[in-house]
Amino acid sequence: MAERSKLVERNFLLTFILVTTLFALWGFANDLTNPMVAAFQTIMELSAAKASLIQFAFYGGYATMAIPAAFFIRKYSYKTGILIGLALYAVGAFLFIPAAAQQSFLFFCLSLYILTFGLAFLETTANPFILSLGTKETSTRRLNLAQAFNPMGSLSGMAVASFIVLPALLSDRHRDASGQLTFSSLPESVKAAERLQDLATIRNAYVAIGIVVAVVLVIMAVTKMPSSNIDKTKMNAKATLKRLWHNVTYREGVVAQLFYVGAQIMTWTFIIQYADNLGIDKATAQKYNIIAMASFLCFRFISTFLMKYVNSRKLLTIFGCGAALCTIGAICIVGPVGLGCLVAVSAFMSLMFPTIYGISLENVSAEDSSLGAAFLVEAIVGGSILPPLQGAIIDQGTILGHPAVNVSFVLPLICFLVIIVFGIRCSRRVEA
Repeated sequence: MAERSKLVERNFLLTFILVTTLFALWGFANDLTNPMVAAFQTIMELSAAKASLIQFAFYGGYATMAIPAAFFIRKYSYKTGILIGLALYAVGAFLFIPAAAQQSFLFFCLSLYILTFGLAFLETTANPFILSLGTKETSTRRLNLAQAFNPMGSLSGMAVASFIVLPALLSDRHRDASGQLTFSSLPESVKAAERLQDLATIRNAYVAIGIVVAVVLVIMAVTKMPSSNIDKTKMNAKATLKRLWHNVTYREGVVAQLFYVGAQIMTWTFIIQYADNLGIDKATAQKYNIIAMASFLCFRFISTFLMKYVNSRKLLTIFGCGAALCTIGAICIVGPVGLGCLVAVSAFMSLMFPTIYGISLENVSAEDSSLGAAFLVEAIVGGSILPPLQGAIIDQGTILGHPAVNVSFVLPLICFLVIIVFGIRCSRRVEA
């Protein structure tokens, strides 16, 4: 019994460690990119809604490539999928060089779109690979453990943004006595010179991670990995889709994942605008994001431990309620306390992605798992659809006398309510 309950069998340990490093790599890209929405908004003089196209492009790449990646991996192998993913990741990062030279916002969006083709391959590969490295009864806990290293990458991305990129942006240094930005009122010649330097600063961060990814690609290519247990028989996509559609837990899990990712990206993207409304500069505001991610990381380990004693469905429901309550605080309270509530949301988001993922695939057959995993990764499209909507709300300035940036967090609140309902319904099915 003790042997069966191991999270990772010894013969899978090296593979587990190698694949887990990928979680940190895509976490870095995610959280280096989130504060770039606010940066591009200032540098390129964009509305919040238009600047949010950064997230539309970033998470739109997942929606485009997740399902093709699933078919590719099924035909070949997990390792081949990983190598393709790393190559696309590096190419997208290096495209920041011509994007900065052209000073084109759309070119930057295209670069991120291609970069996330690679992330879609990595996530479509890594998540089911981790689930398969041991018994089914420990699969959700194992994925939570692997996903715990994702915030480590995220913290690194946030640190680079907070301590290297954002403080170096010249465009963010022009503020009036109340702390509001005045970059747009500068002479055109001054803005052009500062814009060129700021875009180069952003470019350098992505080129650096592109070099790191290229090195990891070489290491993965020369490392022997065990043969995967993917079923390589020809997939009957129609039959698979029919079975997945009739799996109620899976179907609702895809919806819950879409709303979760939307909530996560909105919370982490617009914390800077929330702080900016309080007169806090971008570099300082990003430090609040780092605190949020640190709590996210700590609670990921805590929630993985708690799953030994509390059913994952019930724990998901409890954490969903905590996230909803903190979001209500961020909406209703204007000031540092509201900002603190917004930071606290991350602690409760910590277990959501891997837990929804694991619960959704628990009763999906091995034959259907690759396509099932792809739809769960494609649900990341929530991160491209919802942030522009929140940005459009923020652009209103005030709504009924309340800061629009506070009101905009009604969207993440709705997302958390969807997750709570999913957790409750899944718990009832198990108890029935």
